[in-house]
Amino acid sequence: MSKKVLSLLPALAGLAVVVACGGGDGGGETPAPSSAAPSAAPAATAATGSGVIAGTISYVNGDPDAAIKMGADPVCQGMHPEAAYTEKVVTEGGGLANTFVYVKSGLSGSYEAPAEKALLNQLGCQYTPHVSGIMVGQTLVIKNSDPTLHNVHALPKKNAEFNQGQPFQDMELEKSFDVAEVMVPFKCDVHPWMASYMGVMDHPFFAVSGADGSFSIGGLPAGDYELEAWHEEFGARSLNVSVASDGTAEANFDFSPTV
Repeated sequence: MSKKVLSLLPALAGLAVVVACGGGDGGGETPAPSSAAPSAAPAATAATGSGVIAGTISYVNGDPDAAIKMGADPVCQGMHPEAAYTEKVVTEGGGLANTFVYVKSGLSGSYEAPAEKALLNQLGCQYTPHVSGIMVGQTLVIKNSDPTLHNVHALPKKNAEFNQGQPFQDMELEKSFDVAEVMVPFKCDVHPWMASYMGVMDHPFFAVSGADGSFSIGGLPAGDYELEAWHEEFGARSLNVSVASDGTAEANFDFSPTV
């Protein structure tokens, strides 16, 4: 064997060792374990149940609702051959409508916003509904159903304010809210009598009282809760409620004026 061939043997032996240690993939080092932190665990999904809170908002011997003067806009006036009212004090048989009722405390976990969109309509130069609720992150569609200019002006304190004109009939815009807030007022800068109030919640346990003052909140897990009722004219009142599994807890609020 020649001296030239003998001189190559040590180099070839070293190369074989390198290939063997690299596992045949051409790398000479074992990859270091990943140092990336594990992803955070998702927030616990909150429980639902079959408990119900139901009751009535009362208001007797109080002032009636006020009529609106719409003469400043003939289009608005023409849509109301009979008087339209502010909807601040809507009563029927001793009940009070348009009261936002919600679970203020006692819940745990997180709730996903529904895919269904909520609607705030401008119809007859009034906001419909006058009082409503929506969840954080839920899409709100704001529509102008009138053949006249409206200006949607939301005035939240915790969420972002927005102010947008809708000059044409059937125009729509979509908005959403980032954090819970009770309540978010809406107004129209063109028609000063127009008003609406929306409760933004991080859970689905809320309701608005009907014309007879009744309300119902279902799907609650058993537990102890603080319930609050909010009215644009009369403020907020709260009470504690215990809800049993498959049971209905009664909760009544009285906003009647005291003599």
